[in-house]
Amino acid sequence: MQLKNDNFAPLILIPMPTIKLSRVHGDFGFEATDQNGHTIKMDSSPESGGQNYGVRPMQTLLMGLAGCSAIDVISILKKQRQEVVDYKMTVDGERETGKEPSLWKSINVEFHLYGNIDPDKASRAVDLSVNKYCSVAATLMGGGTEIKTQVFVHPAK
Repeated sequence: MQLKNDNFAPLILIPMPTIKLSRVHGDFGFEATDQNGHTIKMDSSPESGGQNYGVRPMQTLLMGLAGCSAIDVISILKKQRQEVVDYKMTVDGERETGKEPSLWKSINVEFHLYGNIDPDKASRAVDLSVNKYCSVAATLMGGGTEIKTQVFVHPAK
């Protein structure tokens, strides 16, 4: 579907996925299911009345950032014929204090790539992902989140 926009190129709309949410455990234990049947368990913290049934909703944003960026980085490096034999990430963040809603203020992302990989290409792939291609990163940064990255290239295990 395209929309006409007099000032810019036509806008192409991507169909929105359907997410269904059901309460399945205690007061705050939910399962969210996508249109393909994949599920995520979510819950509030025990301090807020949850029972630790699943991840916190704000943690899913960090997971989404990791997944989105990982797909980008691997795709970019494959196109450059880099041999990635293993891949790991660590993501942590700091939220605003004393505010509702409490947004992510800053997020630190460590990329650990294993294999025969040019470190400069790995760093460039991460930069392209976080600053150009990853929709989750763009969404977070659009809300004022600072995303810091570190890239570590390790020999194949």
